[in-house]
Amino acid sequence: MKAWSGRFQKDTGALMDDFHSSIGFDCRLAEEDIQGSIAHANMLGDCNIIKRPEADAIIIGLKKILEKVKAGQIEWDVKAEDIHMNIEKLLIQEIGETGKKLHTARSRNDQVALDARLYVRKEIAAIQNLFKELLKVLLEMAEREQDTILPGYTHLQRAQPILLGHHLLAYFEMFKRDLERTDDCLKRVVISPLGAGALAGTGFATNRHQIAAELDFQGVSCNSLDAVSDRDFVAEFIFIISLSMMHLSRFSEELVLWSSMEFGFVEMDDSYSTGSSIMPQKKNPDVVELVRGKTGRVYGDLMAILTILKGLPLAYNKDMQEDKEALFDAVDTLKGCVSIFIPMLQTLAFNKDKMLAATKDGFLNATDLADYLVAKGLPFRSAHSIVGKLVHYCLEQQKRLEELSLEEFQAASTLIEKDVYETLEIQKVVAVRNSYGGTSKKQVLAQLDMAKEWFHTIK
Repeated sequence: MKAWSGRFQKDTGALMDDFHSSIGFDCRLAEEDIQGSIAHANMLGDCNIIKRPEADAIIIGLKKILEKVKAGQIEWDVKAEDIHMNIEKLLIQEIGETGKKLHTARSRNDQVALDARLYVRKEIAAIQNLFKELLKVLLEMAEREQDTILPGYTHLQRAQPILLGHHLLAYFEMFKRDLERTDDCLKRVVISPLGAGALAGTGFATNRHQIAAELDFQGVSCNSLDAVSDRDFVAEFIFIISLSMMHLSRFSEELVLWSSMEFGFVEMDDSYSTGSSIMPQKKNPDVVELVRGKTGRVYGDLMAILTILKGLPLAYNKDMQEDKEALFDAVDTLKGCVSIFIPMLQTLAFNKDKMLAATKDGFLNATDLADYLVAKGLPFRSAHSIVGKLVHYCLEQQKRLEELSLEEFQAASTLIEKDVYETLEIQKVVAVRNSYGGTSKKQVLAQLDMAKEWFHTIK
């Protein structure tokens, strides 16, 4: 018998049971469901809505079920539809008729909203711990590579030389923002919907604030319609996960490129690479390729939840049952990707000589020659034109800028003197980028200090 079957004359068919049931995936909310039910039972007893001994018996029964859940001793029943009714059925089996009183003054609508919030809060904490470990690794790598020079790129064309430490700190900033976003999201997660009932509240004299306090929530929802229909926090959390996956994917794409023979900047450790079933020489960067691919999957989860919610009238609709699989998948995917990304990064081997050699070709010091002329009094746009012509001349002569003779330089501009050669040295090009946040070693060390100081505040 279904909990709601009183007005029905027929049982649901087997196909309907399978189609309608969510226990196959929302069983993951068992611990959250029991946690919320214990707080609810406590409130019912304290408010004399049910007798205190009855509330205590319910709590004892729920704790026994929780132990069985943790021990993997529960077999979920598809006919009981979802995690809420499964737990209630188990409770009635455990303590008898008193178990039927647990659902007093609540609905599955506010119950599932609470479960989802408890789950998201738990997973935010888990993801934050992973982000902290990732940020720690990036800091260590950036400090270690503070003198390594490589080409910086725009349009995937060599642009200007930078320090590898500077490059790694750019990713530190991305994941720092992701971590900060989870903190901000958490403010909207820890609001208790329990007590909103199906949509209109309840006629019982409940104490919603007591439940919120027991669950360590920061407040209660102030509108019962919004309480049961709000999944903004789910969409927001998946959006944050999507942004994080995008950052991982950008990093992954660079590592795919850098590990190729064409770049040769980095080699993946054997532990995080695979080979080919036909080509014996291959070493494939499968970890980062999979991370890049799984990003699209998480984007799909975000589009799923947004599409589910976009046409729903107030309040609860069965469509909202579909939020959980997208949420679970996004969480699992991000956690899996970050968990393997951390040790993969720690085992990377950078080819510093290859990186430095790559800065020699592509005229990465051309901007510095233009700046040199500006320092001599020439307007930048005129200097830009002169250097552009010199680059064209070098291409024709198959020379680098620093290989031109002083006579060749002065044929382009009489402002150019012997000191130009010092200006064009790659190490000097990096060192002069000393503006705040730039790639000079002084600025990279300052960025490292700020990053470390911030990192210590979040431990």
